[in-house]
Amino acid sequence: MSVSVFDLFSIGIGPSSSHTVGPMRAAQRFVTGLADDALLPRVGRVRAELFGSLGATGHGHGSAPAVLAGLEGERPETVDTDSIPLRAAAARTDGVIELNRTDADPGRRRTVTFDADEDLVLHRRRSLPFHPNGMTFTASDQAGGTLRVATYYSIGGGFVLDDDGTGQPALQPDPTPVPHPFRTGAELLDACETSGLSIAEVVWANECARRPGAEVRAGLLSVWEAMVDCVEAGCRHTGTLPGGLRVPRRAADLNARLLREGGLFRDQVDPLAAMDWVTLWALAVNEENAAGGRVVTAPTNGAAGIIPAVLHYAVRFVPLRTRDGSTTAHLGTEDAICEFLLVAGALGAIYQQSASISGAEVGCQGEVGTACSMAAAGLASILGGTPRQIENAAEIGLEHHLGLTCDPVGGLVQIPCIERNAVASVKAITAARLALHGTGTHKVTLDQVIRTMMQTGADMKVKYKETARGGLAVNIVEC
Repeated sequence: MSVSVFDLFSIGIGPSSSHTVGPMRAAQRFVTGLADDALLPRVGRVRAELFGSLGATGHGHGSAPAVLAGLEGERPETVDTDSIPLRAAAARTDGVIELNRTDADPGRRRTVTFDADEDLVLHRRRSLPFHPNGMTFTASDQAGGTLRVATYYSIGGGFVLDDDGTGQPALQPDPTPVPHPFRTGAELLDACETSGLSIAEVVWANECARRPGAEVRAGLLSVWEAMVDCVEAGCRHTGTLPGGLRVPRRAADLNARLLREGGLFRDQVDPLAAMDWVTLWALAVNEENAAGGRVVTAPTNGAAGIIPAVLHYAVRFVPLRTRDGSTTAHLGTEDAICEFLLVAGALGAIYQQSASISGAEVGCQGEVGTACSMAAAGLASILGGTPRQIENAAEIGLEHHLGLTCDPVGGLVQIPCIERNAVASVKAITAARLALHGTGTHKVTLDQVIRTMMQTGADMKVKYKETARGGLAVNIVEC
């Protein structure tokens, strides 16, 4: 397995892993390379060009400010989210940008002129051949001579590929040997059957090949803590979301209403009241994402609310079961959190390696669909599911998102993205429960659904793949 759980659950910023996090990482990688190769002192100008979906919806996704932050050396994990629009505005007003500003060594920083119209170009209808989310950076000297040109692809989830000139760049495999490598659902099941381990145990063993077990556990709990912080922030913030659609934030009001009605554990007449909380938690995360706040990419930002919402549901509402089937009330909560994230991460690794998690490549089936699948698998695992029941839960979660388009109104990650996360969270719970009522034997395999998703994405018209030129994006008046 070349993709770690911690690659999939990275802490970044909204509103988009592919359009905000990826471009920031690419820009930071470009200027760091210039500094490492002692080219930065010679740079007089840097030009950034964004193509395909990045160019079409980059304005609504915050791509331009993200690129500028990256050129200044900022990283998504550590950047002050409130400073990004302010610094972007200052660069436009002042006409200068300090490349690699965050580096402690003054010799690795460089202030250059900046013209927003000439040096940061979003090509709305031009694409690069390999992937819809392509970007090219050009560094020139004072005389206009080219010092370096580099092209990158933001392939979803914040992952960035360098154009290596082959025409088919790929993620570089982690050279660390792991005891149970897998790339497909079938290979994951085979690893479980051969070793006699659960899915969580297989992934745990692989992660422990990279770092000590104590670090793996602490890292997983840190991811959960960041998810909790994001939910809490979403439940506090009020007002409207940025971007011009004037979409009201609903999570804070819904949170207050649910608390007035009795809190989390009141014996309510409505047997589905827990679903109101699931909806709240998903809305809270995706409103934070839409506002450019700190979120956990899971596996993308546009789908970041699903896994936190379902895991909150498990922690708050579900009596967790041990392997022998006995029921305990919230016993081993931290163990359950780690198991959930390990299993969800296993499914995410399969999607990242053998398919796509990019809305610009395959539509929202590759974002919300995969997140729903991952959450369903994680929930089925901590409820005591067998590896085959867990694979079935993942298959159900993805199968019933096949064909889902990515059609953000105004190019913003708001409509239909925020509510879509809430609906998919409930669907993930249904998928897990449905799988657990079965034996794990089912007609359609996860790998067959994955292949179908990729074929469907290839057949899908470009206008339905994060370009804001089809679907709801053209049928709703932006006002």
